[in-house]
Amino acid sequence: MTVSAARKSREIVFAPRIADLFRRYRGESLFRLEPDTVGVAGAGLMDRLLLSRRANAEERPTFKPVLGRHITKTESATLMRAVGADVRAALGKPPGEPDLTGSWPQVPHNYLRDLVFGAERLRFRMLVDRRLELTPKLTWSAVTWAAALFGRPAPEVALSSLARLVLEADSFADRRFAMYLYRRVAGPVCFTVAALVTNALWLGAPFAGDVPDEYLLNETLRLLPPSWNILRRRSPEFTAVDSRIGPRDDVLLLPLLSHRDPALWEAPDEFRPERWAELDPDTHPGYLPFGHATERCWGRHMVLPLAARLLALARRDGLTVDPRQAKGRVHLDGLLEVSGVRVVRS
Repeated sequence: MTVSAARKSREIVFAPRIADLFRRYRGESLFRLEPDTVGVAGAGLMDRLLLSRRANAEERPTFKPVLGRHITKTESATLMRAVGADVRAALGKPPGEPDLTGSWPQVPHNYLRDLVFGAERLRFRMLVDRRLELTPKLTWSAVTWAAALFGRPAPEVALSSLARLVLEADSFADRRFAMYLYRRVAGPVCFTVAALVTNALWLGAPFAGDVPDEYLLNETLRLLPPSWNILRRRSPEFTAVDSRIGPRDDVLLLPLLSHRDPALWEAPDEFRPERWAELDPDTHPGYLPFGHATERCWGRHMVLPLAARLLALARRDGLTVDPRQAKGRVHLDGLLEVSGVRVVRS
């Protein structure tokens, strides 16, 4: 089977609500989703709305308040420095010979967890477990259990920079807060990279040898952006930008739709990584896989290098989707990812 035939034999089955967005609103600039919510997918309008005001504390997924406690700029910057140090250390390790065959995105998630955060104690490993995404109650149970197990390991015990930072908290309340932030910071690194490269394999493997990893990742982020929507709560600035947005309307911006807008992209539904030889991902209208230029996602400079590392391993080892798997399902979860992809060596 040729490369193009292998790709075309695969079908993505989107969750009904996502499929409905494509069917009803692709190519539309503004539309009503709920009595109190408008959807926006027009590139120009999204740009103007995001320029009208910055995200507030409740709208920042990673650093929004926890149990009513706000996360200060100093706290968020300290956490980012710690996880950034862990990612840099991981990228400096030799690639080795990991066996990455099996069910994706679970397999690459586990690989990334161990690569970046090392052989952590169980209480930290649990906080990066994908199963905690099933329910917030499960997450809080794991956080509370981890916080209750007080004790600092000896200095020679291998821990990530992020874990050592968390262990500086003294009281139970501070430890619980810190453990939850560990989950908020460490989890998305693994979740997002695993989802991104899983999506890339589904869309394009086996890859043509002359296509740069950068192009493959840019095109994957276009067709299946893990972060596919941006929520902004009602605000008078939005009504001032467009009178169709009422003062009581929340706004859901949808890069998922602008990334496939026929007015912005040639052959919008086709996986064409070579298009990025001519396009700039930082300036192309409607392309927002990491948010607006004025406030890019904090993890962009960690996600992309780690994804390039994982994708390079997959290409080196000839990994591809099991030819017997013709359908991949995208559920309505936090991240947009093809689930249960069977990955084999070609």
